[in-house]
Amino acid sequence: MTRAIVTGGASGLGAATVARMRAENIEVFAVDIAGEADIRLDITDEEAVQETAARIGPVDILVNSAGIVGPNTALASTRSDQWRKVFDVNVIGTVTMMRAFIPGMVERGWGRIVNIASMAGKDGNPNLSIYSASKAAVIALTKSAGKELATTGVLVNAIAPAVIATPMNDDTAPEVLAHIRSLIPMKRVGTPEEVAELIAWLTSKKVSFSTGAVYDISGGRATY
Repeated sequence: MTRAIVTGGASGLGAATVARMRAENIEVFAVDIAGEADIRLDITDEEAVQETAARIGPVDILVNSAGIVGPNTALASTRSDQWRKVFDVNVIGTVTMMRAFIPGMVERGWGRIVNIASMAGKDGNPNLSIYSASKAAVIALTKSAGKELATTGVLVNAIAPAVIATPMNDDTAPEVLAHIRSLIPMKRVGTPEEVAELIAWLTSKKVSFSTGAVYDISGGRATY
């Protein structure tokens, strides 16, 4: 049986991805720091991540969905501790999970990794400099890892959603959400289920010649 681990699996895109994979009879471990998770785990705790990897054993699929938005504020008013907090989760946490599970995938000669980036990582959203920069880092990380692992059977891709109706956006300022929504030609936000369909495809055997790529799911917002 195919085995998967999904961070941020208790809500939003992660929860939708877990449900979609289980519909395909994939054994999925939903990882989160709160909520109805199969495994309670802080992905910024490297020791805990390594212990979890050793306990559950090899997985075929890793989806890095855990993330935080950070403050909605002008760049000049941000603080270094705010930058560190967001990067610890969105970037270092993703790296920590990849380091823990990639070796087993390489050893078995097959694996699928999907990192959740954002259109903010391509375009940059005003008053969300920290979040935008962290997601740009996720995109570069994905491209680098995809090239490193290109001949191993392990594919690493990212998706770049526009605004999706998830709890993560509940704390985003209304004016910021309105601005971001106005950039979407379809004039609506996406749903977690729509994103989960893309992730399901990227983690399947149907994808075999794509790695280090970024797939937009943006209602037409993407400009490059």
